[in-house]
Amino acid sequence: MTTERIQRRLVAILAADVVGYSRLMERDEAATLTELKMRWSEVVEPIVARHQGRIFKRIGDGMLVEFGSAVAAVECAIELQKAMAAADEDTPTDRRFVLRIGVHLGDVMVDGSDLYGDGVNVASRIEGLADPGGVAISDAVHEHLRGRIGIDFADSGSHEVKNLERPLHIWTWSPGAPAETAAAIGGIQPPPRGKPSIAVLPFDNMSGDPEQGYFADGITEDIITDLSKVSGLFVIARNSSFAYKGQAPDIRKVSRELGVRYVLEGSVRRFASRIRINAQMIDGTTGGHLWAERYDRDIEDVFAVQDEVTRTIVNALQVTLTASEEAQRENPGKVDPEAYDLLVRARHTVLQLRPEAAIEARRMLERVIEIDPGLALPYARLSIISFAEYVNEWNGATPDNLAQALELAQKAIETDETEPQGHISLSIVLSWMRRLDEAEQAAERAVALAPNFADAYTGLGNIRDYQGRHEEAAALYTRAYRLDPQFDMSLHFLGRALLALGRFDEAETAFRRRLTMTPRSDMSRFYLACLYGLTGRYEEARRSWQETLEVNPGFSVERLKRILPYRDPDLVDRLAGGLRDAGIAL
Repeated sequence: MTTERIQRRLVAILAADVVGYSRLMERDEAATLTELKMRWSEVVEPIVARHQGRIFKRIGDGMLVEFGSAVAAVECAIELQKAMAAADEDTPTDRRFVLRIGVHLGDVMVDGSDLYGDGVNVASRIEGLADPGGVAISDAVHEHLRGRIGIDFADSGSHEVKNLERPLHIWTWSPGAPAETAAAIGGIQPPPRGKPSIAVLPFDNMSGDPEQGYFADGITEDIITDLSKVSGLFVIARNSSFAYKGQAPDIRKVSRELGVRYVLEGSVRRFASRIRINAQMIDGTTGGHLWAERYDRDIEDVFAVQDEVTRTIVNALQVTLTASEEAQRENPGKVDPEAYDLLVRARHTVLQLRPEAAIEARRMLERVIEIDPGLALPYARLSIISFAEYVNEWNGATPDNLAQALELAQKAIETDETEPQGHISLSIVLSWMRRLDEAEQAAERAVALAPNFADAYTGLGNIRDYQGRHEEAAALYTRAYRLDPQFDMSLHFLGRALLALGRFDEAETAFRRRLTMTPRSDMSRFYLACLYGLTGRYEEARRSWQETLEVNPGFSVERLKRILPYRDPDLVDRLAGGLRDAGIAL
């Protein structure tokens, strides 16, 4: 008996399908089918043939195409998306034929005119990760594109997908959106030009007591905050750096994933009233060490140590501090060890986002103020706690909480005008009191004091959004997301601004990416439901609304209209009109 030898070959596979095809069919089956056939014959097939591709399978509204070249496959994908967009130029939004396209280079098995195997399966999975109207490609394809086409793909990181054991690292391209916004939605951008870029990984706790882990984290966070005040640097925020906590990552991988060139890592050892900090800076492109230093100090000199670490980094990267930055660094001063310990503990406690945690963190911060009333940070953080209790209706909060939050933020600024967190706290409280112009001034001051502080850009973006300046808000949210790519709320806020602008495809992508990071968000689901209703995708709107209520049975559009401080009082109602269009009773 003879065994037939399986024929294999390495090919580029393009997978494509129509976004929302079931919605189009539900609206008008005959017209949708006629339009689909016309698009295939008049738009798709000629472009595929021009790039020497072969359609080897059609599946309803989708197709699989084989190419002998990865470059040809990607060039075909880009041309297809541009041609489909041009064909839809005069078509109402809810009737457009929008494709998602994925491209992969892999090994396939040949059976007559059909292809099977891992290469085909992976291409199909990548297609599902593409933005509407966009293209997603695998690492293997991206390697073949270098210098060969004039299109930039954004690094969208690794994704777990169904029926594949290994995560897929993909790159994405989306047309139509402003470059920075598209890159923010699509993934990590390259390091910014003209500024050294750095991420600070969580320092290891070497104290021999696992309970002291919070202290090492506090040192790391303070160094990040200190670096964020240097305008000549680009510094990744705490949320994204701490995604690597407890790992031993390849520094070159960290550099690539966070979009920075330099990485600082180190360790902290606390013994009695002294600390030892070891730090080393690494070039993420080569993995080579640039410098390493050890600092032995009393805990009361911790602010001076942090300043020394920052100055070492600034000098190593040949960054010049401005006159105001130099002035801020004069005489960092000593700190009471108990006060610093409580300050660090309170920060970690409040991050738990629970009513009980808010009470405990308040107690710690009030004790810090008893010990050293000359520290501004505890006032600023107490302001945020009072505000959070008001917004979340925790611990019997009343409108008095908002007044208390305002008083505490003002006290923080009075204590130290150069502490950016005080201005951030003030801007948040003023915006919710609908004093948007005053809030804008406070947020702009925070950005000036800490030009690498993602929270400052988010705060200013929110105010511009509430003022109705949605384009400016989107740009600020994009900046915040670049500084803190693990902070999913930036994507949510970006989606909200884009939705208000009517840029529905981009908004949908932002919300969907946010939900991959925080699956149980009621707010992102609510806005998606509005978006689907506004674009005529009524079945999806009803499903997203039901999911919103499953996450939060008490979700109230009326409460949202009442508390969100939009200058335009009808904005939320207009967005919620999409729900009413979908037959949802509010």
